[in-house]
Amino acid sequence: MTPDAARERLLARRAALEAELRLDEEGRKPVTLDQESVGRLSRMDAMQVQAMAQAVERRRQAEKARIDAALRRIDAGEFGYCLDCGEDIATARLDHDPSVARCIGCAD
Repeated sequence: MTPDAARERLLARRAALEAELRLDEEGRKPVTLDQESVGRLSRMDAMQVQAMAQAVERRRQAEKARIDAALRRIDAGEFGYCLDCGEDIATARLDHDPSVARCIGCAD
């Protein structure tokens, strides 16, 4: 995968993640604990939905950080090289996920 093709895919994925974050904003809001209007089970369900939305947000933020790091490697001319050993990362691995930073041997 060429650095230009990787940049295009990474930027597209980053834009998609940001759109998903905006869409899921409502689910991450604090749960109102008004016991007169909402029953205990409903509050528990709302809290569980909120916790799941927050976990998804953390995963998206981590992916966004990996994408940003990959974009910096592209800018520095270091894209496609393992951060640990310096060897080339397999093309198939980069095709699958251009944000990977380590070869298969060092990823373990």
